[in-house]
Amino acid sequence: CYRGKETKITAYVQLFLGGPNVTTVPVAGALGRPRIPEEFGTISVNDARLTEGISINSLTVGRSQGLYVSASRDNVNSFDLFSFLFTNAQYNGSTLEFQGPGLDLQNVTTVREVSVVSGTKTFRYAQGYATFQTVLRRPAMNYTVIRGIVTIRHY
Repeated sequence: CYRGKETKITAYVQLFLGGPNVTTVPVAGALGRPRIPEEFGTISVNDARLTEGISINSLTVGRSQGLYVSASRDNVNSFDLFSFLFTNAQYNGSTLEFQGPGLDLQNVTTVREVSVVSGTKTFRYAQGYATFQTVLRRPAMNYTVIRGIVTIRHY
């Protein structure tokens, strides 16, 4: 019988896919192919603000950092490994680790579910799942907001 506690967290990832505040950068790709996040074989890294609300001016609660691999020939899916690193008072220094299929940022109706595979500090031995959905897109600003709803069990 599992005797841990259940925690639910909603947080927003503030992404800039271009411009001076870029948060996602392609770092490697298939030889002879364009190095863009949507191209099969491209590997991108991400370091974005994690906020408590959808607004760009919302309180920062941490960072979302990770590695994203474009893993489908039809450019629809990626394989994502990323972390939430919390800096807010409640979870300061704690992390959650995610693994699973990536989010099609262009499609605001798509909801993706990924595994929570681990955690640290407050979230030691965390296991669970999270859903991610694009909730705001401003293409002219290269700006996208993704809502993450995380449900975990931990000690």
